[in-house]
Amino acid sequence: MTTAPSPLRRRRTQMGIDRRPGFLVYGLLIAVLLSSAYPLWWSFVMGSSENSARGETWPPLLPGGRFWINVGEVLDSVPFWLALGNSIIISSIITVSVVFFSTLAGYSFAKLRFRGNNVLMVGVVATMAIPTQLGIIPLFMLMRQWGWTGEIGAVIVPTLVTAFGVFFMRQYLVDVIPDELIEAARVDGASMIGTFWHVALPAARPAMAILGLFTFMMAWTDFLWPLLVLNSSNPTLQTALSQLQSARYVDFSVVLTGAILATIPLLILFVIAGKQLISGIMQGAVKG
Repeated sequence: MTTAPSPLRRRRTQMGIDRRPGFLVYGLLIAVLLSSAYPLWWSFVMGSSENSARGETWPPLLPGGRFWINVGEVLDSVPFWLALGNSIIISSIITVSVVFFSTLAGYSFAKLRFRGNNVLMVGVVATMAIPTQLGIIPLFMLMRQWGWTGEIGAVIVPTLVTAFGVFFMRQYLVDVIPDELIEAARVDGASMIGTFWHVALPAARPAMAILGLFTFMMAWTDFLWPLLVLNSSNPTLQTALSQLQSARYVDFSVVLTGAILATIPLLILFVIAGKQLISGIMQGAVKG
């Protein structure tokens, strides 16, 4: 004797929630996965092969045996470890600062009532329309006046908080925290900082993980500003690797090996933060 499906299950089936993805969906997902992973795989293959392999009609599909030799050439050609340490310090400090201040400002714009709230928020969003390149010259002049040129502080300080981070956290916290929960915390005697710490911060963790991941990635791959304000004796990883192709003859296998080495920390970060990233996306999807 079979049991009739419940009304809730029938409704879920009609909406397509319980349907399993078909062959076409899996095929599209596999195609997207392969097309996304192929450039990284091709860089690894070319980075482990001879430089002459790039001129072949059909580039090799399997890695060669020169990867560790090319790694040694990268380490001998540029101050790799110094640049790696600088990039880790810069990206970590910027990420922590952007996530904290953006969450604090986003909570203030989303849940606190004060005069000029909307006007100030519009001003923050308006700054996103100004190209970053327009501020490079006056910013460089300011850093030179302070004597910070050549120091990693000149890369860290201008990006301690971003307008996008404030806007992102504000939009997230507007819907995720009920006003009644904040009022209940205040009735229980919680201060403004205590309400933020015990109510807003736990609710904002998924969005903070997403913002932190993308902020770290942007700070890690930033090239133009560190190239201008730092020198060759104190570079970031991206500016140091650019020195591999400054000569007339460029060994692209060594250049791609350096690119692979610079990508490995980002892959490790994605693996570590992937669970929080997926939970944040799923939580936003459920709310929608």
